[in-house]
Amino acid sequence: QVQLVESGGGLVQAGGSLRLSCAVVGSIFSINDMGWYRQAPGNQRELVAGLTSGGSTNYADSVKGRFTISRDNAKNTVYLQMNSLKPEDTAVYYCNAFITTKSTSASWSRRYWGQGTQVTVSS
Repeated sequence: QVQLVESGGGLVQAGGSLRLSCAVVGSIFSINDMGWYRQAPGNQRELVAGLTSGGSTNYADSVKGRFTISRDNAKNTVYLQMNSLKPEDTAVYYCNAFITTKSTSASWSRRYWGQGTQVTVSS
């Protein structure tokens, strides 16, 4: 069974930094694009940062220049380095990955979500 296990959230003061990690656990064939989303109370879930298997990145305008997404393919892990945090960055952050799994007779691909990790930035 494939799971995305997140870690690294917490409480930080404005201007501080946090690094989120998301490890893909389970038997997989390949990981395609990965990304981080966030959802604040009363808001829709929004894309924060995305990373394709080819290494292309995209960021929400609100985090450009402050957040960096990266991946360690050997560890099947994606990271989100968050610097210069602001109170408006407070949200539950979710990892997302499009993963291909294979058996001896078939393969399938689907998108998986992590359980979410809370990030709270105090002013």
